[in-house]
Order: sequence, then C-alpha cells, then structure tokens
Amino acid sequence: MNTIRKTALALAATIVLSGCGGDAEPAEKGASPPSTSAATAQDKRRPFESVKADCMKQKGFSYIAYVPQEDPMTDGERKRRAGDYEALKAQRAKYGFGVFSLYVYPKGPDAPDNMPDLSGADPNGDIWTKLSPAQSKSYWKAVNACAVVAAKQALGKKVTSDTDLFDQLAAASDRATEREIDGDAELVELASSMATCLTGKGYKVSGTRPSQLSTRGWTAFLDQEDEIGRRQREDVPDVPSPPKKGEIGRTFGARLTAAEAKPYLDKEIKAALDELPE
Repeated sequence: MNTIRKTALALAATIVLSGCGGDAEPAEKGASPPSTSAATAQDKRRPFESVKADCMKQKGFSYIAYVPQEDPMTDGERKRRAGDYEALKAQRAKYGFGVFSLYVYPKGPDAPDNMPDLSGADPNGDIWTKLSPAQSKSYWKAVNACAVVAAKQALGKKVTSDTDLFDQLAAASDRATEREIDGDAELVELASSMATCLTGKGYKVSGTRPSQLSTRGWTAFLDQEDEIGRRQREDVPDVPSPPKKGEIGRTFGARLTAAEAKPYLDKEIKAALDELPE
C-alpha cells in the first residue's frame, strides 16, 4: 500500500471527526493504526521467505531469505496517528495530500510519501546485480515460480508471481483497514456531514464512507498527476482504461520541476486544508 494511503486510512478518524466544518478541537477518539501489526506481517513473511529460498536453491540459484524491517515512524507521523489535529494541519499546510509535494520537497523529512533509503538493504541485490542479462532473465523467472510455490505452502494463497502476491497482500490490508473504519457507527454518521460540507465548498465527492473520504483528496490529485504524466508520454493513452475486476489501476508520474509543480501543490494544499476546520 502506498505510504500516504496507509497514513490517510489510519487518520480517517481524525479527519472525519474534526473535518470540514466540524470542531477544531482535537478529537477524543484518536486515529488508531490498522489492527494487523507490523510484527504479525513480518511473522507471516518469514516462513514464506524460507520456502522461497529452498525453492531457489533447488533451481540452482542463491537466494537469502529476507524480511525487511518496518519503516521507522517520525515523531510527526506518530502524533498524527494518535489523533493530533495540529500535527495533521501543519503537515497539510506544507505538503497537501502528499502528491505534488514530491516534486517540490522530494526529501522532506515529514513528507507524507517520503520513503527511507532502502538501496542495498536487500542482500539479494548483491546477487542479481552481478548476473548477465541471460542469467538475470532465468533468475527472475525462478523468483516468480518460487513465489508461487512459497505462497501456496506458507500462506495458503494462489498467486501468479512475486508481484501478484504483494499486490494481493496490500489489497487485503486495505480491505481490512477499511472494514474497521467503515464499521464504526459514529464515523459513518459524521462522514455524511463531512461529505455535505465538502460538496458545499465545491469539491466532488463520489463516496461518503469514512475510508472513501479519508483518501478522496489524495486520489483526486493523484489522478491529476496521472493526467499530466500521460500527456507527457507517447507510449500510453491519454485516458486510462477502466481496470478489470481484481486489477490494480496503474498511474504515471509526471516530469515536473519544483517550479512547475508549485502551482499544483498550492491548489492541493488549499484543498487539503479545506477538509479541516478553520
């Protein structure tokens, strides 16, 4: 799941409880992280990696079972996830929803979509980067085949490749978090009022569930970035085709300098702050 989407879902309680015309005081019900902990996710990953490594060995390739560590949480993110309204407002005043800020503040320490430098973290990088083109093709074919085997044996899942597995896991995590948020009766009631408020401010609202409202702005500006990116490319259609059932829609980043992206970010910041009480 994209970092900004994870944070937005975790912050849905804060956004909906205090959002758009609501009370500017910090909400008593703070946003809570998804019920499935990082430790649980890593525990599931370990047996998968073990089976995958054995499978790769049988196919004649070296592979080190690798479970990445959970990304460290910044102090600002910790406060926002605890329901700190002022921390959320301060972040949005600079980064908006976390779309066009990537071009203006690519290394911002508290940017919503800022990712840690994981280059070289996976020890298998020392293996695949030294392969010839022919060896690399065989290696990645084996990786996908072994992912299918490991997913079935260790996780009881039917997948078609390594990428398909992690797409499925990300989608399942999304669904679990959305069920948790959308199942809160208080949030559901308040979300309807927030949707009415946003519509009154001129924003398009296509869904009134708490999880939909928590990512509405991010999705709108991500679509705008995708539109720009598609116009800049000659190898993709200007208008994306609707994704098929079970398929994850693909978006394209744009080629923008900080100066070119700043006007888009200014509009994004205004929209992000309009979701919050004045």
